Amino acid sequence: MEKFLIQGGTPLRGEVTPAGNKNAALPLLAACLLTKEAVILRNVPDILDVRTMRALIESLGVEITTLDQHTWKVQAKQVRPADLDPDLCKKIRASILLAGPMTARSGELQLPPPGGDVIGRRRVDTHILALQKLGAKVSYDRKFHFQADRLTGADILLDEASVTATENAIMACVTARGKSTIRNAASEPHVQELCYFLNALGAKIENIGSNTLNITGVEELHGGEFTIGPDYLEVVSFIGAAAVTHGSIRVRKAGHQYLDMIRLVLGRLGVHWLVEGEDIIVPEDQRLIIEPDLGGAIPEISVMPWPAFPTDLMSIAIVIATQSRGTVLFHDWMYPSRMYFTDKLVGMGAQIVLCDPHRCIVQGPTQLYGEKMESPDIRAGMALVLAALSAQGSSVIRNIGQIDRGYERVDEKLIALGAKIERRNE
Repeated sequence: MEKFLIQGGTPLRGEVTPAGNKNAALPLLAACLLTKEAVILRNVPDILDVRTMRALIESLGVEITTLDQHTWKVQAKQVRPADLDPDLCKKIRASILLAGPMTARSGELQLPPPGGDVIGRRRVDTHILALQKLGAKVSYDRKFHFQADRLTGADILLDEASVTATENAIMACVTARGKSTIRNAASEPHVQELCYFLNALGAKIENIGSNTLNITGVEELHGGEFTIGPDYLEVVSFIGAAAVTHGSIRVRKAGHQYLDMIRLVLGRLGVHWLVEGEDIIVPEDQRLIIEPDLGGAIPEISVMPWPAFPTDLMSIAIVIATQSRGTVLFHDWMYPSRMYFTDKLVGMGAQIVLCDPHRCIVQGPTQLYGEKMESPDIRAGMALVLAALSAQGSSVIRNIGQIDRGYERVDEKLIALGAKIERRNE
C-alpha cells in the first residue's frame, strides 16, 4: 500500500494537461462489446479503474492491443458470457455497464454485484427496469443474470436520472429492433461522449445532451476511432488546488465548454478563472470570499443532475470553502456518506459543522495544519490532497490507491507545478 507525504504552503505555478475522462472511458470500453470490428480509442486515462474495466472485458473474449500509453485498439470479434471475476467487479461501480451491451450482443450475462466508492447505497434498480422494458429477463441469486433473445425498442422513463443507467439503456437500445425513447436521461459530458462515440460507429441517437434521447436501432455497428475528452473533474481539482494554495496555473485543453455551472458555483466561493482558446488560466488574485444570498443570508450549494453542480465535486468545493471568507451550507442529497470525510478536515483545523449525513456548514477561512489521514474514496481523497497542499506543515495521506483509481499520476503533475508531494510505500 502506498501513501502521499505532502509539505503544504507552496503556491502551485505552471501548466498541466488533464487526463482523459475516466467516466467516459469506462462506458466507451463497454460499448466496444457491441461491434465485431476494431475500435481505436485515444486519450485513454492510465488509471486503476480503467485497467480493471479492461481486465473485465478481456475476460469476455475482447482483444485489446496497447498502441501507446493512451491509445488502445479494442476488438470484440467474439464475446462469451463468461463468469466475471467477483473481485474485479467489486473494485468498480462501472462493472454494471457490461449489462446493456452484453445483453444486446450475446443475449446473456452473469454479473456479480458491482462495487466502487463507499459513499452510501447505490441502487441498480434503474438499470434493471430499463433493460426489462426492452425485453430482457433479469434475475438475481447472489449475482445478476441478464437474458434476452433480441431486445426490442421501447419508451423508457428512467425512475432517476442515473448516469450509468442512462448509459446502459443507450447501449442496449442502439441495436434493439425498432425505435426507443429514453426520458429523464442523464446528460453529463461522459453520457454525451458515449452517444457521439456510438454514432461514429453507425448508431442513430438524436437529441444528445438533452433529457430525452431518441434512438433508432440498427442491425450492427462498425469500427472506428474516437478521442476521449478531458476529465472535467480533474480540471476542476487543479483549479481548486491553485486557488487554495494562492497559486497561478494554466490547464491545457481543459474542455471549458462543460464548466459553466461549475464556474458559477465556485464563483460564489470567490474562485474565478480565464478562458484562452482551449485553455483555462487560474490567476493568483483569487478573492476567496463567499457570496451571500440576497439579504445577507447564508448561501446553499446543492448538487443536482447535470447541468447543475455535480456530486463528484462536492468534496473539492468543501475544501475551497475552508479557505474562503464567510459561511456556506453544502447539501448532497444523493449519497449519505459523501460528507463523512469532513471529520478529517476538522482535525486539520477547519470549522465545519456536520448537520446530518447529507449537509454540512463551513465557516472560513481557517488555517489548516498537517495531519495523518486516510483516503476514503476517489473524490474525498483528492480533496484531502488539496487540503494538505494548503496546510501549514506536513501531512500523510494513506490508502492513495483510491485516488489512483480516478487520477492519472496526480503526484507527478503536482510536482511539475511545484508541489512538495512524495509517494512512498507504507
